Amino acid sequence: MLDFQYYMPTRIIFGPDSLNKLGVTPHLPRGDKAMIVIGESGVMIEQGYLARVQSQLSKQDVQTIVYDRIKPNPESDAVDEAAAICREKGVKFVVGLGGGSTIDSAKAIAAMATNPGKYWDYMQSGSGGGQTPENEPLPIVAIPTTAGTGTEADPWTVITKSGTDAREKVGWGYDGTFPAVSIVDPKLMLSVPPRQTAYTGMDAFFHATEAYLATCRQPASDALALEAVHLISHTLPQTVAEGDNLEARTVMAWACTAAGLCETYSSCISQHSLEHALSAFHPNLPHGAGLVLLSKAYFGFLAARGEERLADLALAMGDTLAEDLDEEVAGVAFLDALDTLITEVGLSDEKLSDYGVTREEIPALAENALSVMGGLFDVTPVDMGVDDVIAIFEAAYE
Repeated sequence: MLDFQYYMPTRIIFGPDSLNKLGVTPHLPRGDKAMIVIGESGVMIEQGYLARVQSQLSKQDVQTIVYDRIKPNPESDAVDEAAAICREKGVKFVVGLGGGSTIDSAKAIAAMATNPGKYWDYMQSGSGGGQTPENEPLPIVAIPTTAGTGTEADPWTVITKSGTDAREKVGWGYDGTFPAVSIVDPKLMLSVPPRQTAYTGMDAFFHATEAYLATCRQPASDALALEAVHLISHTLPQTVAEGDNLEARTVMAWACTAAGLCETYSSCISQHSLEHALSAFHPNLPHGAGLVLLSKAYFGFLAARGEERLADLALAMGDTLAEDLDEEVAGVAFLDALDTLITEVGLSDEKLSDYGVTREEIPALAENALSVMGGLFDVTPVDMGVDDVIAIFEAAYE
């Protein structure tokens, strides 16, 4: 029996050179002052993207201030600091420019700019305060420069609690944290280096894969998930090898956005819970790399438990949509295709130990995954206890 809700309030303006439409679109949030949120690396300045966004906003008589302290794994103290600046300066809307970390941060900043307390007061798991926001966030504009998180098409933020001993990385969001407008311009992605292209592309791949397996899936997410899995499997290796190929970048940009829509209509499952634990303990671990390093062990566990929908994913990754795939080898077929994709995008040589992960911390990682992002286990198609999660981490570590 089908039983679902369909809600997508974000206006997505997609295509090469779509950034130029920022200066003329009538759908820009109202207000004469915006905060542009960028990463601390300075890439948005070096590439000239910040100046272009400021120029486009000035055409709509919008003054801008810049917040440039967002880390690759963004932290809650930065959210609270930027939100205070928004209140002090009378900011009317927030623009996230960059990868998922900056757009996620922009959403969180927009929420905290209009609500009391600290960001972590509103987290619903871990040591969060469990509060409900009282006021609508400031409007949000998302301008992604990577094809990875799909955050331009969903309400979710992923922020790590500040403090060296906190080790909590939580996904959170609600209807108010959907972007009002998202500008998806594949030309902004031409400058992404090959390895980061691979990390972000695999992140999008797993968003789609997990959404297809989630027990809360629906027809729209199924269709988009299979589309994204097919496109990424066939396009990401080329995009990594030919970073200046605009056609490949455009396909990847759409696949990422489609996977983001899947996160809105369906959900990620517990693979993301395990990865959030890893990068909470080791913030230098890129999210996409963590997902890749867990993936064969994680999906091997699902295959061993007889997850039938892996067959559909294996077919979507193949060159043809044959109908004669034996259900008994569906999991093996998917794992073989996954292994090939990881090799083709140049990530087969990485190990968890490269990022400082130790076998001794695996029990703590498992406990963190179950307690901090435990909600995703509820929509995972097979039951997992702490011993199962430990076994997956152990297998991934080998």
